[in-house]
Amino acid sequence: MDAHAPPTTKALTHRETMLIVLGVLLPVFMGSLDGTILASALPSIGREFGEVHNLPWLITAYLIATTTVTTLYGKISDIHGRRTTLLISISLYMLGSLVCALAPNMVVLILGRVLHGLGGGGLTSTGMVVLGDIAAPKDRGKYYGYFSATYTTAGACGPVLGGFVSEYFHWSVIFWINIPMGIVALALALTLLKRLPRHERPHRLDFLGAFLIMTASVSFMLALSMGGVQYAWTSPPILTLFLFSIVVAAGFVWRLLKAPEPLIPLAFFSSPVTRMAMAGNAFGWGAIVGLHIFLPIYLQNIVGMSPFAAGVSVVVLAIALNISAGLTGTVLPRLANYKVITIVGLSVAIAALMVLAWRAQTVSLIEFEVLLLLIGAGFGTMPPLAATVLQNSVSISTFGTAVATMQFSRNLYCTIMVAAFGAIVLTGPLEGGAAALGYSAEGFVRIFYAAAASFAVALVAVIMVEAKPLQTTHA
Repeated sequence: MDAHAPPTTKALTHRETMLIVLGVLLPVFMGSLDGTILASALPSIGREFGEVHNLPWLITAYLIATTTVTTLYGKISDIHGRRTTLLISISLYMLGSLVCALAPNMVVLILGRVLHGLGGGGLTSTGMVVLGDIAAPKDRGKYYGYFSATYTTAGACGPVLGGFVSEYFHWSVIFWINIPMGIVALALALTLLKRLPRHERPHRLDFLGAFLIMTASVSFMLALSMGGVQYAWTSPPILTLFLFSIVVAAGFVWRLLKAPEPLIPLAFFSSPVTRMAMAGNAFGWGAIVGLHIFLPIYLQNIVGMSPFAAGVSVVVLAIALNISAGLTGTVLPRLANYKVITIVGLSVAIAALMVLAWRAQTVSLIEFEVLLLLIGAGFGTMPPLAATVLQNSVSISTFGTAVATMQFSRNLYCTIMVAAFGAIVLTGPLEGGAAALGYSAEGFVRIFYAAAASFAVALVAVIMVEAKPLQTTHA
């Protein structure tokens, strides 16, 4: 494929558009499923390998790898097209799944998750880029509903399927099921994405920048995961890791300033609208990803539920989130002040999290489900707003890079939040049956308050976004 070929300008028919949408929905499903399916299985994996304190690495290793390559995928899609990028992503994702399924110990499983993340970094993000290719900001709501339905199904299936598999089969089945889905996704991408409009332009890939941010992230996560568990927070190994991560992060910033085309295009951050949209998206998703991972652990080790029951209990969070996102995506383009829905939604989510933190040790199952419903429905108003504002602020020729940059900032913050939640929950006095696993009720209370604080930052960012009129073309 010629990177300098002129872009396709012929308008797509509705049928052609729907075929393209169908071609990317399965990869989006796979990426969304992976975000929730492993959470319910973490305690089972920890018991089998006897390494409970390393469980957060199964999430953070994936997120670090995903974060590092997301912007590279965005630029590759702008250079060589979305279809080629998606094929590469799916292939790496399947290879990583195979390594994870065959892993004999925790070290190999973590390394497999890294490879898994190198592929997963392009699944959901490329799907959202394709959505930007086929619909202008004003018209994207009617197609966003299909993506929302996919998110809903995957998000709802994840905790239940992960808990069911770990309780009645073996956790490795979670990774085996990715192989047949990947084969079908490859076939769909090869056949249905041929008519996708092309908006390619040349880019340089900043591999040095990617290496620096991955090194800084790994050092920081190692310090967070080992601090207070294997070493004291003020011990030389932990302080050295923190110092090293700061030095390498400074090198990454220097690279952003000096690189001919940096990993994160600084031009995107020159716009206050883009900055606030990315900040709101990152701080909102950081809280949600952390809750998706630690709520099943809370239900199993504090409330005393089985893995399958815990997975079923958190389904309402994913369902409410994605239904809310689908409805918001449809209604938002019709409103002059389209921020109002998200401001109200995030306020509701913050209030629900504060109540959950207050009632964490005595909450009933009904109260728990209602609070998750409010949290999911409240936050679900955020993703459509962030995506619409971003697409409304950048040119179509750099949209892949812009979406990847938003995904990068989101994943980077999610990685930090997951590691921080892991450190928070293992701090404090142990009690009851949770003592054997190192979890305390007070630790989960701190997690819920931290998630509410993260939502509060997202709310401030949304308030500061200028509600510019939505474009009706791909200008």
